[in-house]
This record gives sequence, structure tokens and C-alpha cells, in this order.
Amino acid sequence: QVHVVESGGGLAQAGGTLRLSCTASGRIFSINVMDWYRQAPGKQRELVAGLTNHGRPVYADSVKGRFAISRDNDENTVYLEMNNLKPEDTAVYYCNLDVKLDRVATWNGWGQGTQVTVSS
Repeated sequence: QVHVVESGGGLAQAGGTLRLSCTASGRIFSINVMDWYRQAPGKQRELVAGLTNHGRPVYADSVKGRFAISRDNDENTVYLEMNNLKPEDTAVYYCNLDVKLDRVATWNGWGQGTQVTVSS
């Protein structure tokens, strides 16, 4: 019922900047939570940043002060601005959405992921 697409990944040098976007489409009444996760090879998927509709953003300790999450409710889009990138930021980045479909139903799911590679 909901289609989620991430974009904006690519190759960056250490110290560089990338901005990821995640856009949701479909039968969406509202989006309660939009989070960014990442998963590096051989590691578990971890929460990078999260943003509720009316709450303050939360960040993993490893990205605090470098990454910023924001959302555009009119476009059903969440952004992750990644500054001062480090090689350890290399991973596939996924957005996760908690969505209200109507007055009763909810949906939680993931986008397909976008690769971020940071060189030394």
C-alpha cells in the first residue's frame, strides 16, 4: 500500500557531504515516524537518526554533530544530511516509515536502500 524510495547515495571523500532523500507514496493518511538506518557488510542494521512528527530528532552517538534529519510533510519526504563523512559511515542506508493508512490501519516498512561509500 506504500511505496518508499531512497535516493542521494553515492561516493564521497572523507570530510565530504551527501544528502539522502526518502519519499513515500501511496495511500498515506499521515506519517508518524521517519527514521534512517544503515547496515554495513557483516554488521547489524543500526538506527542512525529518527524523527517523529512532532518530536525532537534523535541520533546515534557516532553521527551526532555531523548528520541532520529533517522532513517535508507536504511531500512525504525525509532527508538525511550527512556532513564531515568518515569511512566508517560506509553502508547501505535505509529509511523506515511508520504510516497511518486511515483511522485504523497502520503500516511499517522499508525502502530499498541507497549505498553510501566514503573513501579515505
